[in-house]
Amino acid sequence: MEDLFGNLFAIEEKQQTPLADRMRPARLEDFVGQEKAVGRTSPLRRMIERDMLQSILFYGPPGTGKTTLAQVIAHTTGEQFVSINAVSSGVPELRKLIAKAQENQRRGMGRTIVFIDEIHRFNKAQQDVLLPYVENGTIVLIGATTENPFFEINSPLLSRMKVIRLEKLQPQHIVQILQRAIADPERGYGNSFTADAEALAIIGDFAAGDARGALNLLEQAEFMLPLAGEGERRLTRSVLRSVIGNAMQRYDKKGDQHYDIVSAFIKSMRGSDADAALHYLARMLEGGEDLRFIARRIVICAAEDVGLADPQALVVANAAAQAADFVGLPEARIPLAEAVCYIANAPKSNTAYMGIDSALADVRRANCGSVPKHLRDAHYPGAKALGHGLEYKYPHSYPGGWVEQQYLPDELVGKRYYIPSGHGQDTGRKNKG
Repeated sequence: MEDLFGNLFAIEEKQQTPLADRMRPARLEDFVGQEKAVGRTSPLRRMIERDMLQSILFYGPPGTGKTTLAQVIAHTTGEQFVSINAVSSGVPELRKLIAKAQENQRRGMGRTIVFIDEIHRFNKAQQDVLLPYVENGTIVLIGATTENPFFEINSPLLSRMKVIRLEKLQPQHIVQILQRAIADPERGYGNSFTADAEALAIIGDFAAGDARGALNLLEQAEFMLPLAGEGERRLTRSVLRSVIGNAMQRYDKKGDQHYDIVSAFIKSMRGSDADAALHYLARMLEGGEDLRFIARRIVICAAEDVGLADPQALVVANAAAQAADFVGLPEARIPLAEAVCYIANAPKSNTAYMGIDSALADVRRANCGSVPKHLRDAHYPGAKALGHGLEYKYPHSYPGGWVEQQYLPDELVGKRYYIPSGHGQDTGRKNKG
């Protein structure tokens, strides 16, 4: 009878615990998509396995495993482990746990590992309380934050911690986590239903790198399936539509609409219509498109379509890409929009793009000729005997830093790859005498 009640309580507890919490990895081997941070050759992995942990700060987007990593450490370390949340804790709580850590150390019980979730919520005074005890080794501090630690954490404290960045999970990682949840007989669903590959791919895209959000969505979708014995339990696109609703219909990253919107976005920038370009940018952002995908399209457009007419466009686009990756959403929309407007309003020239493609086409022919002798390397013994570099004219020795001489191979003399458009700054060679 006790076994029966025990099983019933276990089932009830499993049903009440959210799927995302049940599926937290219990071992480092179970982590998905964080090879750089916790892979077999990573410093963190070696510190944990040898139980020689130093103070560390986990930094990354929501749902990437920061809190879970702390829990894994708690189960594998021989040290005392205390967990608090910066939202609900203050200086009195910090002083109490530090006093307890000092007492444990006096009793020979070793160090205390203190995990502080959302550590960026602590103000300067609260962070300063931790500093001397991190420095003298009374506590090993593990912090977790979604905010850039170089802005949110005091420099003295940050300098005593190893920052480990957890990357946003890719769709294939999310799908792997979902498949594990569906199959797991203890913590997940034990294959009590099937899921179409398309449905899992949609969740993988829609979750935008957040494993917790993806598992929550899977749990909601499972509730929409028939009860056991009442019909086919199969997760399909139509089931997801009933859960996600209009958000799924706004932007389907696997369908034609995805490619249509991206195409319209690029063509609007190329066509100098900033309003249309911003519209399509907004549709991609609202639809959960990967920021790096959007940033790559902007950088390519700056080089291909603005090009030499305004070389600064590429600088702006690249800076926007770095800034978007640096700050994340929702603020990332601002530098991306700035770059889009700059490119749309800039003069246009595709001469660099056309030039390199034309040059590549020639290089892929059977014979483009040899490098002229006067341009060949002359820095090794015997080069002059071969005539290499003897007739080379050093441009800086001539007025204006330019002198007439042959640079192309004999077979390509007279060939034009770069033909200035005359648009903006794309006016051709500026120092020719």
